[in-house]
Amino acid sequence: MMNNIKNKLKLFKLSGICNSIEERLAYANEKSLSYIDFLDMILEDEINNRNDNSYKKRYNKAKLPAHKTVEDFDFSYQPSIDKKMINDCLTCSFIKEKKNIVFIGNPGTGKTHLSTAVAIQALKKNHKVLFTSVSEMLHTLHSAKADNSYYNKLNFFITPDLLVLDELGFKKMPNYSADDFFDVISRRYEKGSVIITTNKPFELWSDIFTDAILSSAILDRIVHYSIIFNIKGNSYRTKKLKKREDN
Repeated sequence: MMNNIKNKLKLFKLSGICNSIEERLAYANEKSLSYIDFLDMILEDEINNRNDNSYKKRYNKAKLPAHKTVEDFDFSYQPSIDKKMINDCLTCSFIKEKKNIVFIGNPGTGKTHLSTAVAIQALKKNHKVLFTSVSEMLHTLHSAKADNSYYNKLNFFITPDLLVLDELGFKKMPNYSADDFFDVISRRYEKGSVIITTNKPFELWSDIFTDAILSSAILDRIVHYSIIFNIKGNSYRTKKLKKREDN
């Protein structure tokens, strides 16, 4: 009988209930649950299972470089970061408000860690997220022009609720790339949130994009609705190296 029930549950794609039905029946008998309470319990199992599956799919599609959480971040080593502002970002209200976040600081100061932590919270709140380095995104868009798939690829970077663009300014950007970068930013403007990590202060962004007018247009669209973190601390990698040397 149980196998027959499980087969029917699989047929209706109720895997959450299918996986827990025997355990839940035993619990219901032990606690003398009513039919209504039992039904509510197994439906809750199905909801939780679907939410877990949805999160796993969105997590895999997000292409995060690592699993970094805010609990792992050493705020005492970076006192220039306002922890309250970070906690506000972790609520992900900025995504609903179509705002951006910009982390500015030297390499190793925790920009990617914090952007990843915010991205994970966004995933937990059922948002679609995509993480990419700026150079990888621009290479993808430029390559797509050769096979006429540019607008399909552009749409790939436009549609997520949150787009994380890592390492802006770390590599020299070819002249043609500024136009592609502007395409992404302008199409997401007031429609979807962006997190940008960069080692360059805003006044040096014209050096990144080479075209001063285009640089100004990009900067205007990003900063207009942005939460900005200027990280003044030292590199975590230097800290770890010093610890090894001391030991």
